[in-house]
Amino acid sequence: MQPFAPSMPMATSLRRPSFTACSSSLLDADDEGVRGPCEDATLCKRFAVSIGYWQDPCIPHLVRLSKARKAPEINRGYFAHVHSVSQLIKAFLRKTGCSCQILNLGAGMDTTFWRLKDEDLLPSKYFEIDFPMIVMRNLHSIKLKPLLSKPILDLHSEDTLQMDGHTLDSTRYAIIGADLRDIPELEEKLKKCNMNTQLPTLLVAECVLVYMTPEQSANLLKWAANSFETAMLINYKQVRGSRRSVPSARDSSGGSPSLRTLGTGFV
Repeated sequence: MQPFAPSMPMATSLRRPSFTACSSSLLDADDEGVRGPCEDATLCKRFAVSIGYWQDPCIPHLVRLSKARKAPEINRGYFAHVHSVSQLIKAFLRKTGCSCQILNLGAGMDTTFWRLKDEDLLPSKYFEIDFPMIVMRNLHSIKLKPLLSKPILDLHSEDTLQMDGHTLDSTRYAIIGADLRDIPELEEKLKKCNMNTQLPTLLVAECVLVYMTPEQSANLLKWAANSFETAMLINYKQVRGSRRSVPSARDSSGGSPSLRTLGTGFV
């Protein structure tokens, strides 16, 4: 059966939900400067996986393997990045008995949801949030790739899923196109996807806050602190790097807002 085909008659025990597409429009206001670093990071992870640094059967379905080899330092850096964040996420899930939710802020083309599903460590619900232009690309991959769509469908308790051009909401997984700098819009979309402020909540921000001004990132963190009964933040980003060592750290105006404020380093 095509995972995203319209509903088809079948025995109740084999019934699978279908995806109902809603009308959508492209948003032109997205920051194009974020897309390059997102793509670069995923390509680096894809290459590291291809030469055995860690296992990730889903990432080949999100990005093609680059012909250019990556330096060993880059492969090791991404291994440390992925492994350290993964260990912290799993520690939170075990501490809460998986009765929690995860909000992956600026998720990019991340595969954490599928890796946690394979390890039987899914939270009550997993949310991914990123610019609509990035979410649309992910939704296209999910729609076409059974390895990505099947776990979502298997865990969904209804007959249909509602999906528009930049949102998909299911029982255990949601992906939302939103601007993290627009807190009212972010909160509204999360609530529509059944975010539960009473659940222990893990917020994950991997190389995200550097693309926001200090005021914008402070507002996001203040919202998180005031919104949830119990919350933990994982904030991963480069420490004491430079523009030269991290050439992809740019926004559409030629440099990340935080870098322009801080000068030569990340914090």
